[in-house]
Amino acid sequence: MKFLLLGTSGYHPNERRHTACFMLPELGVVFDAGSAMFRVADHLVTDTLDVFLTHAHLDHVFGLSFMFDILAARDLKRVTVHGEAEKIQALRKHLFDKLLFPVEPPFEMKTLTQKFKLTDGGCLTHFPLKHPGGSIGFRLDWPDRSLAYVTDTTAAAGADYIDHIRGVDVLLHECHFGDDQADQAELTGHSCLTPVAQVAAEAGVGRLVLVHLNPLLAADTDLPLAGTRKIFANTKVGTDGMVVEF
Repeated sequence: MKFLLLGTSGYHPNERRHTACFMLPELGVVFDAGSAMFRVADHLVTDTLDVFLTHAHLDHVFGLSFMFDILAARDLKRVTVHGEAEKIQALRKHLFDKLLFPVEPPFEMKTLTQKFKLTDGGCLTHFPLKHPGGSIGFRLDWPDRSLAYVTDTTAAAGADYIDHIRGVDVLLHECHFGDDQADQAELTGHSCLTPVAQVAAEAGVGRLVLVHLNPLLAADTDLPLAGTRKIFANTKVGTDGMVVEF
């Protein structure tokens, strides 16, 4: 199965990356709706679209306002946005306030259920993450493969969410800061490089892909992966347009 990394930046886009948006085209499933959401239309092969939100911070949701363009490009029978109840309420009240966005796009917003059955028989579950305002992570399981997406949280050895991602084939995990900015990571609810690698190693995952990268990084080479790979060897930096096969 293909997992598309459409947007791999955190906070704001830059010349190389847009903000969080990831897609399973074969299932019509998207995770987060950052500025890369406009790219979804190019990869749709289904007549339905389910968007799952980790939380309601703007860099993860304002792409929902691009939905008119997606629907103009593709004839979809149904579009559903799934999120925690208070996050859905905040989107309705604020992002789609008529003074900010005059016409609410034609999709349904639903409170997220603990288990969501995917169209191919897979199962999607979610779990809480520590982040200002609250966030959640997602895990997808099939009989022969699994994947987890963790963003907007502060990674640490022994973190509560490790049991929820244990043993997945692929872990997408945010890595906004280098190890020299641990205080800023703790303040803003984001992760540093070494703790992310420690989480991957402790959880026994197969592969680690780093996303939600600091948009101020001049180049991926600014991330000192040599030290990280001593902790967890199979680590890659996610880039916009990357396809993760699993």
